[in-house]
Amino acid sequence: MADRVSVAIKLGGQLPQSLIADFEAAINSDGASTDWQGSEFTVAELPIDQPLSLMANEVAWGSFEAIEQFCRANQLIFARWAGGCAGSLGPERLVFNGIEEMTFAVTDDDEVMISRDDVRRLGSIASIETHFAAADLAVPPLVIVEARQPDGGNHG
Repeated sequence: MADRVSVAIKLGGQLPQSLIADFEAAINSDGASTDWQGSEFTVAELPIDQPLSLMANEVAWGSFEAIEQFCRANQLIFARWAGGCAGSLGPERLVFNGIEEMTFAVTDDDEVMISRDDVRRLGSIASIETHFAAADLAVPPLVIVEARQPDGGNHG
């Protein structure tokens, strides 16, 4: 049986209108919702000028597999927190900046932690600060677009 934990994700970037139905299907496949009560997500809940925040309790292995895969495939930016499961999974934050993905150890309150080995590997206060800055990825608003702009900008 899979270990299950609470998970919250914030995502943003440019979502082509032609992919909205697939996006909604991925969210509902993972059982994510805009509230902890777990009501089924609908596109009417898409935010205006802010990132989309989703959450769920009892998520297998602490990962929104369909949502995260959809985001990776479509270069949507996200930051996901997953709580820990004693003896199996530690709490973590996963960030995807549209290109690369990084995982960070965190507390159950989503505070980034580093180990002595991390300090030695990073080697300097400047590198440690860069590490924390990467963990605190600012997720942009989720914007529905006709088609993705090649350079990521809006031209008009």
